[in-house]
Amino acid sequence: AQAWSVISGAAPDKNARQALQSARELLVSEDEGLIRLLTPAFDQTQKNPGYIKGYIPGVRENGGQYTHAALWLVRAFAEMGHRPYAAKLLKMLTPVDHAASEGQANQYMVEPYAVAADIYGEVPLTGMGGWTWYTGSAGWMYRVMLESILGLQIQEGNKLILQPLILPEWEYYAITVNSIDGKTTYHIKISNQQKRSEGSFDVQLDGDDLAMVDDIIEVEMRDDGKEHELEIAVRKKRDIIS
Repeated sequence: AQAWSVISGAAPDKNARQALQSARELLVSEDEGLIRLLTPAFDQTQKNPGYIKGYIPGVRENGGQYTHAALWLVRAFAEMGHRPYAAKLLKMLTPVDHAASEGQANQYMVEPYAVAADIYGEVPLTGMGGWTWYTGSAGWMYRVMLESILGLQIQEGNKLILQPLILPEWEYYAITVNSIDGKTTYHIKISNQQKRSEGSFDVQLDGDDLAMVDDIIEVEMRDDGKEHELEIAVRKKRDIIS
């Protein structure tokens, strides 16, 4: 509910920021690599929240991570202007990050190459994966990664909209976009050779300078059967000073 109040635009700015701050404090556990759906889990209570109480505490919706909702929270942080933090959370949610060591893999217990719909959130099962494959979370993870973190959207079928992400940890990242018929390709590369945390961009499409408007790059993709190069570079600090 907190994430959707932000994503939908229904919440006033003050309330949206308060909702995200509360979620960060109460639901995000970086040490455990989890974003819980709710806390504390329902256990010994006379109140009946519905079918989720049928799960033991920490399993699935009852206090575990439900990856659908966790990804919506990542998207909400990104849309409120916190994309570096959103990128950090997304990395935390990727399955391979849960099996980076033998100990983590033994705790996770499921495939490190398939997104888990849920991860348990209470001892002794904290960090154990639940349903894999049987989930739409993989699709949401792809969209959040591409649209909310990397800043790429395609509108009206052929309009490429890009708001590049600058992270000091990334020297560059690249995206390849194919036309619907598969005959035209746009190779997009965002470079940050000085590994800066902020800055403006130089943009070229097939060697020609391209202007940004309000920090957004717009390219109308042509179905011409050719390969195109969209090169975006964070300006070097000395260029900005001069």
